[in-house]
Amino acid sequence: MRVRATVTRKGQVTIPIAIRRRLGVKDGGPVEYVVDDEGGVRLEAPRFATVDDLAGIAGKLPRPLEWKEMREIAREDALLEKYRRMGDA
Repeated sequence: MRVRATVTRKGQVTIPIAIRRRLGVKDGGPVEYVVDDEGGVRLEAPRFATVDDLAGIAGKLPRPLEWKEMREIAREDALLEKYRRMGDA
């Protein structure tokens, strides 16, 4: 599907109704422009628009965690992801 729109002098574009419906975007809803490494651009509706949308999605912890412990887990996860990506290259 190709749909043409015009950019205003203020740099604004109206997203046509067919595209909004396809993305599931409601009036006032968020959209994201995603630019890939080749310079292509696509429009997406974020899966979670706000932090409140994430409430309860991961389930519950068996016990509350201290902030220091949460930070350490996040660091470990980031390192694991970094080394996993290095192995994929």
